[in-house]
Amino acid sequence: MIALSLAEIAEVVGGQMHDIPDPSAEVTGPVVRDSREAGPGSLFVAFVGERVDGHDFASAVVEAGAVAVLGSRPVGVPAIVVDDVQAALGALARHVVHRLGTTLVALTGSAGKTSTKDLIAQVLQRKAPTVFTPGSLNNEIGLPLTALTATEETKFLVLEMGARGIGHIRYLTELTPPRIGLVLNVGSAHIGEFGGREQIAQAKGELVEALPPADEGGAAILNADDALVRAMASRTKAKVILFGESDEADVSAENVRLTDSGQPSFRLHTPSGASDVTMRLYGEHHVSNALAAAAVAHELGMSADEIATALSEAGSLSRWRMEVTERPDGVTVVNDAYNANPESMKAALRALVAMGKGRRTWAVLGKMAELGDEALAEHDAVGRLAVRLNVSKLVAVGGREAAWLQLGAYNEGSWGEESVHVSDAQAAVDLLRSELRPGDVVLVKASRSVGLESVATALLETGAEGEVAAR
Repeated sequence: MIALSLAEIAEVVGGQMHDIPDPSAEVTGPVVRDSREAGPGSLFVAFVGERVDGHDFASAVVEAGAVAVLGSRPVGVPAIVVDDVQAALGALARHVVHRLGTTLVALTGSAGKTSTKDLIAQVLQRKAPTVFTPGSLNNEIGLPLTALTATEETKFLVLEMGARGIGHIRYLTELTPPRIGLVLNVGSAHIGEFGGREQIAQAKGELVEALPPADEGGAAILNADDALVRAMASRTKAKVILFGESDEADVSAENVRLTDSGQPSFRLHTPSGASDVTMRLYGEHHVSNALAAAAVAHELGMSADEIATALSEAGSLSRWRMEVTERPDGVTVVNDAYNANPESMKAALRALVAMGKGRRTWAVLGKMAELGDEALAEHDAVGRLAVRLNVSKLVAVGGREAAWLQLGAYNEGSWGEESVHVSDAQAAVDLLRSELRPGDVVLVKASRSVGLESVATALLETGAEGEVAAR
């Protein structure tokens, strides 16, 4: 973070200083909420959680070098005390972003946010120093913590914004006002909480409503192939840039194909020219993500050749998202278990089939959470798709939702041993260990709450002799 005195921080957040001998002492290090990350010059933010109270670690973080604690009560060490720690953290982030004047790019969508954010960051880093959201820390705590890592050298700040209700994105844009806003899609993720896709669109569109007008540099980058996203053009005064397959898209792809290993290749078209891209990521769904990243980069002055080179060299920066690893015996494990919704589940199945040409394919799938009344239909549809795509074997893991996955496969014509329902992750591991053969491709995917990444981990730790070669 940029250097700020404790007196200045207290004024910004509306807090009272306690046990601070020198109000001019400066925070020069990171702002952290994990006491283990505290170090010289840092500011420790003490949240009260369900099981852990950050204030209990106040003495330890100061001993580690933290300048002070930002908390809701005095703790016997230098502290700035506020009524609402979360609001204070947001106010501090807003102050720092405004002072820096960094170009802020924000993105949201029902699926693909983290992968696209990682692509945007890797492309923009070719042009200038870039700070971006680590993993998917996209909420009212993770977003300001990310913004506070920006320094005077930071040219671009790329922030992922998540929402679980109307008003959430509006709040985040008030903390960190974007100049460029990207909306990827409106899907079924969290539909049980929102109540419908129209409500999801209303929430996602809050991002473009927050953008400055076109004559002040505002740019709304919208998916031309998603009708609900395309309609958001009427909700913004910013310049509108469209990406996708539509003839009206400003940034598009032609000659899209998958390599023998399942990696997308295409010719990128931008208003400034065209260039060829062959990605390191897996699955055709990454073409749309790449076009979104290209639209951002074009708006920020990069040429088609620069963008294409960066996209071709970009990798996956976040764990358990189409993380492809090949065992010494030739079994390929695709760990995509960080999260799942109907759109991402279907995209992962198509990627599995593309990667597995001429090989046996296994889809180890679990529950997709927060689908509300749509849960039965959506799990049934995924099971049916696995059969239509000729996945060799579906392994549905868990309770009711897993049973719906297998039922969909059964009703689509999966007979005999083509699909199976197992009770838990260990049962899936036992089955796979007994039946996998060299050359098989295994996809593991479910919502984060299921913890299905343990299946991928177990297969890689005990699946074969020798070292595992990551691709």
